[in-house]
Amino acid sequence: MADGSAVTILEYFTEDDGYKCGYCKGTSSNYSNGMWAHAMSVQDYQDLIDRGWRRSGMYVYKPTMNRTCCPQYTIRCHILDFKLSKSSKKILKKMTRFLSKGEVVKGSDVEPMDSHSEDAGIGHQPVACTSEFNTDIEKPFKIVSLEELESTEIQEKPQPDAASDKGEPGSKNPSVEADVSTEPFKSVPKPGRGADPTKPPCRKAKDIRREIKLKKLLQKQQQRGVADVSQHQEPSCANPHTVLLGHHVPQANRPKSLEEFIFESLTPDAVHQLEVRLVRSSPPNSQFKATFQESYQIYKRYQMAIHKDPPDKATEHQYTRFLCQSPLQAENPPDGPVSGYGSFHQQYWLDGKIIAVGVIDILPRCISSVYLYYDPDFAFLSLGVYSALREVAFTTQLQKTVPSVCYYYMGFYIHSCPKMKYKGQYHPSDLLCPETYAWVPIEKCRTKLDQSKYSRLNEDPNAEDENRLRDLGKVLVLYRNTVMPYSIYQRRKKRASDEEAVRQYASLVGQTCAERMLLYRN
Repeated sequence: MADGSAVTILEYFTEDDGYKCGYCKGTSSNYSNGMWAHAMSVQDYQDLIDRGWRRSGMYVYKPTMNRTCCPQYTIRCHILDFKLSKSSKKILKKMTRFLSKGEVVKGSDVEPMDSHSEDAGIGHQPVACTSEFNTDIEKPFKIVSLEELESTEIQEKPQPDAASDKGEPGSKNPSVEADVSTEPFKSVPKPGRGADPTKPPCRKAKDIRREIKLKKLLQKQQQRGVADVSQHQEPSCANPHTVLLGHHVPQANRPKSLEEFIFESLTPDAVHQLEVRLVRSSPPNSQFKATFQESYQIYKRYQMAIHKDPPDKATEHQYTRFLCQSPLQAENPPDGPVSGYGSFHQQYWLDGKIIAVGVIDILPRCISSVYLYYDPDFAFLSLGVYSALREVAFTTQLQKTVPSVCYYYMGFYIHSCPKMKYKGQYHPSDLLCPETYAWVPIEKCRTKLDQSKYSRLNEDPNAEDENRLRDLGKVLVLYRNTVMPYSIYQRRKKRASDEEAVRQYASLVGQTCAERMLLYRN
Protein backbone atom coordinates (compact mmCIF):
# COMPACT_ATOMS: atom_id res chain seq x y z
CA MET A 1 0.00 0.00 0.00
CA ALA A 2 1.16 3.47 -0.73
CA ASP A 3 0.63 4.72 2.82
CA GLY A 4 2.37 1.73 4.38
CA SER A 5 -0.77 0.24 5.94
CA ALA A 6 -1.22 -3.52 5.81
CA VAL A 7 -3.90 -4.97 3.56
CA THR A 8 -5.50 -8.40 3.40
CA ILE A 9 -6.26 -10.00 0.03
CA LEU A 10 -7.95 -13.40 -0.05
CA GLU A 11 -9.33 -15.97 -2.46
CA TYR A 12 -12.10 -18.11 -1.01
CA PHE A 13 -12.60 -21.72 -2.08
CA THR A 14 -16.12 -23.14 -2.19
CA GLU A 15 -15.05 -26.77 -2.72
CA ASP A 16 -16.25 -28.73 0.28
CA ASP A 17 -15.37 -32.35 -0.49
CA GLY A 18 -14.34 -34.59 2.36
CA TYR A 19 -10.74 -35.73 2.60
CA LYS A 20 -8.60 -37.99 4.73
CA CYS A 21 -8.37 -37.13 8.40
CA GLY A 22 -4.91 -37.02 9.93
CA TYR A 23 -6.29 -37.83 13.39
CA CYS A 24 -8.81 -40.70 13.11
CA LYS A 25 -7.52 -41.74 9.65
CA GLY A 26 -11.00 -41.58 8.12
CA THR A 27 -10.71 -41.70 4.33
CA SER A 28 -13.09 -38.83 3.46
CA SER A 29 -14.57 -37.65 6.75
CA ASN A 30 -12.69 -34.39 7.34
CA TYR A 31 -14.32 -31.16 6.18
CA SER A 32 -13.14 -27.55 6.24
CA ASN A 33 -13.46 -24.23 4.43
CA GLY A 34 -10.34 -22.57 3.10
CA MET A 35 -8.87 -19.37 1.69
CA TRP A 36 -5.61 -18.55 -0.04
CA ALA A 37 -4.13 -15.45 1.57
CA HIS A 38 -2.02 -13.41 -0.85
CA ALA A 39 -1.40 -10.91 1.96
CA MET A 40 -2.81 -10.45 5.44
CA SER A 41 -2.56 -7.88 8.22
CA VAL A 42 -1.83 -9.17 11.71
CA GLN A 43 -5.04 -7.61 13.05
CA ASP A 44 -7.14 -9.44 10.47
CA TYR A 45 -5.47 -12.75 11.31
CA GLN A 46 -5.98 -12.11 15.02
CA ASP A 47 -9.69 -11.59 14.38
CA LEU A 48 -9.85 -14.68 12.15
CA ILE A 49 -8.30 -17.05 14.68
CA ASP A 50 -10.81 -15.68 17.17
CA ARG A 51 -13.44 -17.13 14.82
CA GLY A 52 -11.81 -20.55 14.51
CA TRP A 53 -9.50 -20.02 11.52
CA ARG A 54 -5.87 -21.16 11.38
CA ARG A 55 -3.11 -20.90 8.82
CA SER A 56 -0.81 -23.47 7.24
CA GLY A 57 1.69 -21.52 5.19
CA MET A 58 -0.32 -19.17 2.96
CA TYR A 59 -3.45 -21.29 3.26
CA VAL A 60 -6.02 -20.33 5.93
CA TYR A 61 -8.65 -22.88 6.89
CA LYS A 62 -11.61 -23.32 9.24
CA PRO A 63 -12.90 -26.79 10.16
CA THR A 64 -16.58 -27.39 9.43
CA MET A 65 -17.21 -28.19 13.06
CA ASN A 66 -20.68 -29.75 12.92
CA ARG A 67 -19.73 -31.97 9.99
CA THR A 68 -16.10 -33.00 10.34
CA CYS A 69 -15.16 -36.27 12.02
CA CYS A 70 -12.79 -34.73 14.59
CA PRO A 71 -14.02 -31.26 15.63
CA GLN A 72 -11.11 -28.90 16.30
CA TYR A 73 -11.69 -26.22 18.93
CA THR A 74 -9.40 -23.19 19.08
CA ILE A 75 -7.66 -23.14 22.47
CA ARG A 76 -5.89 -20.30 24.23
CA CYS A 77 -4.06 -20.02 27.55
CA HIS A 78 -4.15 -17.03 29.94
CA ILE A 79 -0.47 -16.26 30.51
CA LEU A 80 -1.07 -13.74 33.32
CA ASP A 81 -2.59 -16.47 35.50
CA PHE A 82 -0.56 -19.38 34.15
CA LYS A 83 -0.08 -22.27 36.57
CA LEU A 84 2.60 -24.93 36.16
CA SER A 85 1.43 -28.53 36.39
CA LYS A 86 3.47 -31.25 38.09
CA SER A 87 4.29 -32.84 34.72
CA SER A 88 5.52 -29.50 33.34
CA LYS A 89 7.72 -28.94 36.39
CA LYS A 90 9.16 -32.42 35.90
CA ILE A 91 10.16 -31.61 32.31
CA LEU A 92 11.69 -28.28 33.33
CA LYS A 93 13.74 -30.01 36.04
CA LYS A 94 14.86 -32.64 33.55
CA MET A 95 16.12 -29.89 31.24
CA THR A 96 17.89 -28.19 34.17
CA ARG A 97 19.71 -31.41 35.09
CA PHE A 98 20.75 -31.94 31.48
CA LEU A 99 22.06 -28.39 31.04
CA SER A 100 23.78 -28.07 34.40
CA LYS A 101 25.16 -31.60 34.83
CA GLY A 102 24.83 -33.25 31.43
CA GLU A 103 22.42 -35.82 32.85
CA VAL A 104 20.61 -37.79 30.17
CA VAL A 105 17.51 -39.83 30.98
CA LYS A 106 16.19 -41.76 28.00
CA GLY A 107 13.24 -44.08 27.64
CA SER A 108 10.94 -42.25 30.07
CA ASP A 109 8.32 -39.53 30.07
CA VAL A 110 7.18 -40.06 26.49
CA GLU A 111 5.22 -37.04 25.34
CA PRO A 112 1.55 -37.54 24.42
CA MET A 113 2.39 -35.80 21.14
CA ASP A 114 5.80 -35.16 19.74
CA SER A 115 4.93 -31.56 18.93
CA HIS A 116 2.64 -29.20 20.82
CA SER A 117 1.21 -27.91 17.55
CA GLU A 118 0.96 -30.89 15.24
CA ASP A 119 -2.45 -29.79 13.99
CA ALA A 120 -0.79 -27.13 11.84
CA GLY A 121 0.11 -29.62 9.16
CA ILE A 122 -2.26 -32.56 9.41
CA GLY A 123 -5.98 -33.06 9.45
CA HIS A 124 -6.71 -30.86 6.46
CA GLN A 125 -5.79 -30.65 2.81
CA PRO A 126 -4.53 -27.22 1.64
CA VAL A 127 -5.92 -26.16 -1.72
CA ALA A 128 -3.34 -25.01 -4.23
CA CYS A 129 -3.87 -21.50 -5.57
CA THR A 130 -4.19 -21.68 -9.36
CA SER A 131 -5.57 -18.21 -10.11
CA GLU A 132 -3.75 -15.61 -12.18
CA PHE A 133 -3.64 -13.12 -9.33
CA ASN A 134 -0.92 -10.57 -10.07
CA THR A 135 -1.89 -7.49 -8.08
CA ASP A 136 0.98 -5.52 -6.57
CA ILE A 137 -0.09 -4.74 -3.00
CA GLU A 138 2.57 -2.04 -2.77
CA LYS A 139 0.73 0.04 -5.35
CA PRO A 140 -2.43 2.03 -4.58
CA PHE A 141 -5.79 0.53 -5.48
CA LYS A 142 -8.60 2.43 -7.08
CA ILE A 143 -11.61 2.78 -4.81
CA VAL A 144 -15.34 2.89 -5.35
CA SER A 145 -16.93 3.75 -2.01
CA LEU A 146 -20.30 2.77 -0.67
CA GLU A 147 -20.96 6.42 0.14
CA GLU A 148 -20.69 7.28 -3.54
CA LEU A 149 -23.26 4.63 -4.31
CA GLU A 150 -25.64 5.99 -1.68
CA SER A 151 -25.25 9.70 -2.57
CA THR A 152 -25.07 9.63 -6.34
CA GLU A 153 -26.70 7.63 -9.08
CA ILE A 154 -24.20 5.23 -10.60
CA GLN A 155 -24.33 5.87 -14.30
CA GLU A 156 -23.12 2.80 -16.04
CA LYS A 157 -24.08 1.09 -19.24
CA PRO A 158 -24.69 -2.66 -19.16
CA GLN A 159 -21.62 -4.69 -20.04
CA PRO A 160 -22.72 -7.00 -22.86
CA ASP A 161 -19.55 -9.10 -22.78
CA ALA A 162 -15.95 -9.16 -21.63
CA ALA A 163 -14.61 -7.81 -24.91
CA SER A 164 -16.80 -4.71 -24.93
CA ASP A 165 -15.94 -4.11 -21.26
CA LYS A 166 -12.35 -3.47 -22.26
CA GLY A 167 -13.35 -0.85 -24.81
CA GLU A 168 -11.67 0.05 -28.07
CA PRO A 169 -7.90 0.63 -28.07
CA GLY A 170 -7.13 4.23 -27.15
CA SER A 171 -10.68 4.95 -25.95
CA LYS A 172 -11.79 5.72 -22.38
CA ASN A 173 -14.74 4.52 -20.36
CA PRO A 174 -16.27 7.68 -18.88
CA SER A 175 -18.64 5.78 -16.60
CA VAL A 176 -15.78 4.04 -14.81
CA GLU A 177 -13.68 7.20 -14.56
CA ALA A 178 -16.58 9.07 -12.97
CA ASP A 179 -16.91 6.55 -10.14
CA VAL A 180 -13.35 5.50 -9.46
CA SER A 181 -11.10 7.46 -7.13
CA THR A 182 -7.39 7.21 -7.92
CA GLU A 183 -6.31 8.27 -4.45
CA PRO A 184 -4.30 5.65 -2.53
CA PHE A 185 -6.31 3.12 -0.55
CA LYS A 186 -5.80 4.46 2.99
CA SER A 187 -8.65 3.35 5.19
CA VAL A 188 -11.19 0.60 4.76
CA PRO A 189 -13.85 0.81 6.00
CA LYS A 190 -14.70 4.54 6.16
CA PRO A 191 -14.81 6.32 9.54
CA GLY A 192 -17.80 5.18 11.55
CA ARG A 193 -17.98 1.84 9.76
CA GLY A 194 -15.44 -0.20 11.67
CA ALA A 195 -11.91 -0.13 13.04
CA ASP A 196 -9.31 1.79 11.08
CA PRO A 197 -6.61 -0.82 10.21
CA THR A 198 -4.01 1.92 9.70
CA LYS A 199 -4.09 2.90 13.37
CA PRO A 200 -3.20 0.96 16.53
CA PRO A 201 -6.19 -0.63 18.29
CA CYS A 202 -7.85 1.48 20.95
CA ARG A 203 -6.50 0.90 24.42
CA LYS A 204 -8.28 1.23 27.72
CA ALA A 205 -7.06 3.79 30.20
CA LYS A 206 -6.42 1.11 32.80
CA ASP A 207 -4.15 -0.75 30.35
CA ILE A 208 -2.14 2.43 29.75
CA ARG A 209 -1.85 3.06 33.50
CA ARG A 210 -0.75 -0.52 34.01
CA GLU A 211 1.93 -0.21 31.34
CA ILE A 212 3.28 2.98 32.96
CA LYS A 213 3.36 1.23 36.33
CA LEU A 214 5.24 -1.73 34.87
CA LYS A 215 7.82 0.57 33.29
CA LYS A 216 8.39 2.31 36.62
CA LEU A 217 8.84 -1.06 38.34
CA LEU A 218 11.36 -2.15 35.73
CA GLN A 219 13.28 1.10 36.16
CA LYS A 220 13.43 0.52 39.93
CA GLN A 221 14.69 -3.02 39.34
CA GLN A 222 17.43 -1.76 37.07
CA GLN A 223 18.45 0.82 39.64
CA ARG A 224 18.81 -1.96 42.19
CA GLY A 225 21.00 -3.94 39.81
CA VAL A 226 18.40 -6.56 38.94
CA ALA A 227 18.32 -5.97 35.21
CA ASP A 228 16.84 -8.19 32.55
CA VAL A 229 19.32 -10.78 31.41
CA SER A 230 19.50 -12.77 28.22
CA GLN A 231 20.28 -16.43 28.10
CA HIS A 232 24.02 -15.76 28.51
CA GLN A 233 24.26 -13.52 25.48
CA GLU A 234 23.42 -9.85 25.55
CA PRO A 235 21.41 -8.50 22.60
CA SER A 236 23.78 -7.01 20.09
CA CYS A 237 23.92 -6.01 16.47
CA ALA A 238 24.95 -9.55 15.65
CA ASN A 239 22.11 -11.06 17.65
CA PRO A 240 19.43 -8.42 18.27
CA HIS A 241 16.56 -10.79 18.95
CA THR A 242 17.88 -13.10 21.64
CA VAL A 243 14.84 -13.97 23.72
CA LEU A 244 15.03 -12.15 27.06
CA LEU A 245 14.00 -13.49 30.44
CA GLY A 246 13.58 -11.52 33.64
CA HIS A 247 15.73 -12.57 36.57
CA HIS A 248 13.36 -12.90 39.50
CA VAL A 249 14.57 -13.54 43.01
CA PRO A 250 12.51 -16.37 44.58
CA GLN A 251 10.42 -15.32 47.56
CA ALA A 252 9.69 -17.42 50.60
CA ASN A 253 6.39 -19.33 50.77
CA ARG A 254 5.69 -18.74 47.10
CA PRO A 255 5.66 -21.39 44.35
CA LYS A 256 8.52 -21.07 41.90
CA SER A 257 7.41 -19.34 38.70
CA LEU A 258 7.93 -20.57 35.17
CA GLU A 259 10.57 -17.88 34.52
CA GLU A 260 12.45 -18.92 37.67
CA PHE A 261 12.48 -22.56 36.58
CA ILE A 262 13.90 -21.56 33.20
CA PHE A 263 16.41 -19.08 34.57
CA GLU A 264 17.98 -21.50 37.06
CA SER A 265 18.94 -23.80 34.19
CA LEU A 266 20.87 -21.06 32.38
CA THR A 267 23.98 -20.64 34.52
CA PRO A 268 27.38 -19.67 33.04
CA ASP A 269 29.11 -22.71 34.56
CA ALA A 270 26.59 -25.22 33.18
CA VAL A 271 27.84 -28.19 31.15
CA HIS A 272 25.60 -27.20 28.22
CA GLN A 273 24.56 -23.72 27.09
CA LEU A 274 21.05 -23.21 25.70
CA GLU A 275 19.99 -20.06 23.87
CA VAL A 276 16.73 -19.18 22.12
CA ARG A 277 16.94 -16.80 19.17
CA LEU A 278 14.00 -15.10 17.50
CA VAL A 279 14.41 -14.63 13.73
CA ARG A 280 11.87 -13.22 11.31
CA SER A 281 10.90 -15.80 8.72
CA SER A 282 8.61 -13.71 6.51
CA PRO A 283 10.02 -11.64 4.99
CA PRO A 284 13.21 -13.54 5.90
CA ASN A 285 15.93 -11.57 7.66
CA SER A 286 19.66 -12.20 7.29
CA GLN A 287 19.83 -14.54 10.31
CA PHE A 288 17.01 -16.67 8.93
CA LYS A 289 18.71 -16.94 5.54
CA ALA A 290 22.06 -17.80 7.11
CA THR A 291 20.56 -20.71 9.08
CA PHE A 292 18.01 -21.91 6.53
CA GLN A 293 19.81 -25.09 5.49
CA GLU A 294 20.60 -26.09 9.06
CA SER A 295 16.96 -25.60 10.07
CA TYR A 296 15.67 -27.47 7.03
CA GLN A 297 17.90 -30.49 7.64
CA ILE A 298 16.53 -30.77 11.19
CA TYR A 299 12.98 -30.55 9.83
CA LYS A 300 13.71 -33.31 7.30
CA ARG A 301 15.16 -35.59 9.97
CA TYR A 302 12.19 -34.86 12.23
CA GLN A 303 9.61 -35.69 9.55
CA MET A 304 11.38 -38.91 8.63
CA ALA A 305 11.95 -40.11 12.21
CA ILE A 306 8.73 -38.94 13.89
CA HIS A 307 6.18 -38.98 11.06
CA LYS A 308 7.87 -41.71 8.98
CA ASP A 309 7.89 -39.54 5.86
CA PRO A 310 9.93 -40.88 2.92
CA PRO A 311 13.02 -38.79 2.05
CA ASP A 312 11.41 -37.45 -1.13
CA LYS A 313 8.38 -36.04 0.73
CA ALA A 314 10.06 -33.63 3.16
CA THR A 315 11.55 -31.53 0.38
CA GLU A 316 12.99 -28.05 0.70
CA HIS A 317 10.06 -26.72 -1.33
CA GLN A 318 7.54 -28.39 0.97
CA TYR A 319 9.34 -27.04 4.05
CA THR A 320 9.38 -23.51 2.62
CA ARG A 321 5.71 -23.60 1.62
CA PHE A 322 4.58 -25.10 4.93
CA LEU A 323 6.71 -23.35 7.59
CA CYS A 324 8.53 -20.41 6.00
CA GLN A 325 6.02 -18.70 3.73
CA SER A 326 3.42 -16.60 5.51
CA PRO A 327 0.78 -14.11 4.36
CA LEU A 328 1.31 -11.99 7.48
CA GLN A 329 2.90 -8.68 6.68
CA ALA A 330 5.66 -7.42 8.93
CA GLU A 331 4.30 -4.54 10.99
CA ASN A 332 6.34 -2.38 13.38
CA PRO A 333 4.07 0.14 15.14
CA PRO A 334 5.72 2.38 17.75
CA ASP A 335 3.71 0.83 20.59
CA GLY A 336 4.31 -2.74 19.42
CA PRO A 337 7.01 -5.28 20.35
CA VAL A 338 10.64 -4.54 19.52
CA SER A 339 10.63 -7.44 17.07
CA GLY A 340 7.47 -6.18 15.39
CA TYR A 341 4.42 -8.28 14.52
CA GLY A 342 4.35 -11.09 11.99
CA SER A 343 5.80 -14.59 11.49
CA PHE A 344 8.96 -15.81 13.20
CA HIS A 345 11.08 -18.86 13.98
CA GLN A 346 12.35 -19.39 17.51
CA GLN A 347 15.61 -21.30 17.17
CA TYR A 348 16.86 -23.38 20.10
CA TRP A 349 20.66 -23.33 20.04
CA LEU A 350 22.45 -25.91 22.19
CA ASP A 351 26.23 -25.44 22.41
CA GLY A 352 26.26 -23.50 19.14
CA LYS A 353 24.00 -25.85 17.14
CA ILE A 354 20.27 -25.67 16.37
CA ILE A 355 18.37 -28.58 17.95
CA ALA A 356 14.77 -27.34 17.60
CA VAL A 357 12.71 -24.66 15.88
CA GLY A 358 9.36 -23.28 17.03
CA VAL A 359 7.30 -21.51 14.37
CA ILE A 360 5.18 -18.71 15.85
CA ASP A 361 3.12 -15.69 14.88
CA ILE A 362 3.29 -12.54 17.00
CA LEU A 363 -0.15 -10.90 16.86
CA PRO A 364 -1.80 -7.90 18.55
CA ARG A 365 -3.32 -9.96 21.38
CA CYS A 366 -1.35 -13.18 21.46
CA ILE A 367 1.51 -15.42 20.48
CA SER A 368 0.10 -18.08 18.16
CA SER A 369 2.04 -21.34 18.03
CA VAL A 370 2.20 -22.80 14.52
CA TYR A 371 4.56 -25.79 14.64
CA LEU A 372 7.53 -27.30 16.44
CA TYR A 373 10.18 -29.62 15.02
CA TYR A 374 13.41 -30.85 16.59
CA ASP A 375 16.46 -33.05 16.19
CA PRO A 376 15.25 -36.59 16.99
CA ASP A 377 18.51 -37.22 18.90
CA PHE A 378 17.19 -34.87 21.60
CA ALA A 379 13.70 -36.34 21.92
CA PHE A 380 14.57 -37.39 25.48
CA LEU A 381 14.32 -33.72 26.52
CA SER A 382 10.56 -33.61 25.78
CA LEU A 383 11.14 -30.62 23.53
CA GLY A 384 7.49 -30.39 22.50
CA VAL A 385 6.34 -29.54 26.02
CA TYR A 386 9.52 -27.63 26.89
CA SER A 387 9.19 -25.35 23.85
CA ALA A 388 5.52 -24.69 24.69
CA LEU A 389 6.58 -23.59 28.18
CA ARG A 390 9.29 -21.38 26.68
CA GLU A 391 6.70 -19.81 24.39
CA VAL A 392 4.43 -19.13 27.39
CA ALA A 393 7.41 -17.48 29.12
CA PHE A 394 8.16 -15.46 25.99
CA THR A 395 4.54 -14.27 25.85
CA THR A 396 4.73 -13.29 29.51
CA GLN A 397 7.89 -11.28 28.89
CA LEU A 398 6.37 -9.61 25.82
CA GLN A 399 3.27 -8.65 27.77
CA LYS A 400 5.37 -6.46 30.07
CA THR A 401 6.03 -4.02 27.23
CA VAL A 402 2.92 -4.71 25.12
CA PRO A 403 0.04 -5.18 27.62
CA SER A 404 -2.46 -6.26 24.96
CA VAL A 405 -0.47 -9.47 24.30
CA CYS A 406 -1.83 -11.61 27.11
CA TYR A 407 -2.75 -14.95 25.53
CA TYR A 408 -0.89 -17.95 24.17
CA TYR A 409 -2.77 -19.74 21.38
CA MET A 410 -1.97 -23.44 21.04
CA GLY A 411 -3.85 -24.14 17.82
CA PHE A 412 -6.65 -26.70 18.05
CA TYR A 413 -7.86 -28.86 20.92
CA ILE A 414 -9.41 -32.15 19.76
CA HIS A 415 -11.28 -33.80 22.61
CA SER A 416 -12.09 -36.90 20.56
CA CYS A 417 -8.39 -37.49 19.79
CA PRO A 418 -6.43 -38.75 22.84
CA LYS A 419 -3.06 -37.56 21.54
CA MET A 420 -4.37 -33.98 21.19
CA LYS A 421 -6.24 -33.70 24.52
CA TYR A 422 -3.01 -32.91 26.39
CA LYS A 423 -3.31 -29.24 25.41
CA GLY A 424 -6.03 -28.94 28.01
CA GLN A 425 -3.41 -29.48 30.72
CA TYR A 426 -2.15 -25.90 30.39
CA HIS A 427 -4.03 -23.79 32.95
CA PRO A 428 -6.06 -21.68 32.73
CA SER A 429 -7.32 -22.25 29.18
CA ASP A 430 -10.44 -21.45 27.15
CA LEU A 431 -12.09 -23.10 24.18
CA LEU A 432 -13.85 -21.15 21.43
CA CYS A 433 -17.56 -21.79 21.04
CA PRO A 434 -18.10 -22.79 17.37
CA GLU A 435 -21.47 -21.03 17.17
CA THR A 436 -21.19 -17.81 19.15
CA TYR A 437 -17.37 -17.42 19.08
CA ALA A 438 -17.32 -16.72 22.80
CA TRP A 439 -14.50 -18.10 24.96
CA VAL A 440 -15.50 -20.71 27.53
CA PRO A 441 -13.25 -22.10 30.32
CA ILE A 442 -12.20 -25.61 29.35
CA GLU A 443 -13.40 -27.02 32.69
CA LYS A 444 -16.96 -26.14 31.66
CA CYS A 445 -16.54 -27.85 28.28
CA ARG A 446 -15.26 -31.30 29.15
CA THR A 447 -18.58 -32.80 30.28
CA LYS A 448 -20.31 -31.61 27.11
CA LEU A 449 -17.51 -32.95 24.90
CA ASP A 450 -17.56 -36.28 26.71
CA GLN A 451 -21.20 -36.60 25.67
CA SER A 452 -20.78 -35.33 22.12
CA LYS A 453 -17.61 -34.56 20.16
CA TYR A 454 -19.36 -31.53 18.65
CA SER A 455 -20.98 -29.14 21.09
CA ARG A 456 -22.16 -25.57 21.34
CA LEU A 457 -19.95 -24.63 24.27
CA ASN A 458 -21.63 -21.38 25.20
CA GLU A 459 -23.96 -22.04 28.13
CA ASP A 460 -26.25 -19.12 27.28
CA PRO A 461 -28.97 -20.53 24.98
CA ASN A 462 -29.91 -17.04 23.81
CA ALA A 463 -26.37 -15.96 22.89
CA GLU A 464 -25.64 -15.27 19.23
CA ASP A 465 -22.65 -14.49 17.11
CA GLU A 466 -22.32 -10.75 17.73
CA ASN A 467 -20.23 -10.34 14.59
CA ARG A 468 -22.51 -12.30 12.28
CA LEU A 469 -23.12 -11.19 8.71
CA ARG A 470 -25.69 -8.40 8.57
CA ASP A 471 -25.13 -6.64 5.26
CA LEU A 472 -23.75 -8.57 2.29
CA GLY A 473 -23.57 -5.40 0.21
CA LYS A 474 -20.81 -3.96 2.42
CA VAL A 475 -18.45 -6.89 1.91
CA LEU A 476 -15.30 -5.50 0.25
CA VAL A 477 -14.05 -7.07 -2.96
CA LEU A 478 -11.05 -6.44 -5.18
CA TYR A 479 -12.10 -6.49 -8.83
CA ARG A 480 -9.80 -5.39 -11.66
CA ASN A 481 -7.45 -3.66 -9.21
CA THR A 482 -10.37 -1.67 -7.82
CA VAL A 483 -11.70 -1.88 -4.26
CA MET A 484 -15.48 -1.74 -4.03
CA PRO A 485 -18.38 -2.98 -1.88
CA TYR A 486 -20.04 -6.13 -3.14
CA SER A 487 -23.22 -4.20 -3.95
CA ILE A 488 -21.34 -2.09 -6.52
CA TYR A 489 -19.52 -5.16 -7.85
CA GLN A 490 -22.88 -6.80 -8.51
CA ARG A 491 -23.99 -3.78 -10.55
CA ARG A 492 -20.78 -3.70 -12.55
CA LYS A 493 -20.69 -7.39 -13.26
CA LYS A 494 -24.25 -7.93 -14.36
CA ARG A 495 -23.95 -11.70 -14.70
CA ALA A 496 -22.24 -12.24 -11.34
CA SER A 497 -23.32 -15.63 -9.99
CA ASP A 498 -21.16 -15.82 -6.90
CA GLU A 499 -23.53 -14.42 -4.29
CA GLU A 500 -23.83 -17.75 -2.45
CA ALA A 501 -20.03 -18.13 -2.23
CA VAL A 502 -19.54 -14.53 -1.07
CA ARG A 503 -22.28 -14.94 1.53
CA GLN A 504 -20.66 -18.11 2.86
CA TYR A 505 -17.26 -16.40 3.02
CA ALA A 506 -18.63 -13.34 4.85
CA SER A 507 -20.57 -15.49 7.32
CA LEU A 508 -17.42 -17.40 8.25
CA VAL A 509 -15.10 -14.39 8.63
CA GLY A 510 -17.71 -12.12 10.24
CA GLN A 511 -19.05 -8.70 9.27
CA THR A 512 -16.09 -6.72 10.65
CA CYS A 513 -13.42 -8.61 8.69
CA ALA A 514 -15.65 -8.82 5.62
CA GLU A 515 -15.81 -5.00 5.53
CA ARG A 516 -12.04 -4.68 6.00
CA MET A 517 -10.44 -7.51 4.03
CA LEU A 518 -10.44 -7.68 0.24
CA LEU A 519 -12.05 -10.69 -1.42
CA TYR A 520 -10.44 -11.17 -4.82
CA ARG A 521 -12.84 -11.49 -7.76
CA ASN A 522 -11.84 -12.18 -11.36
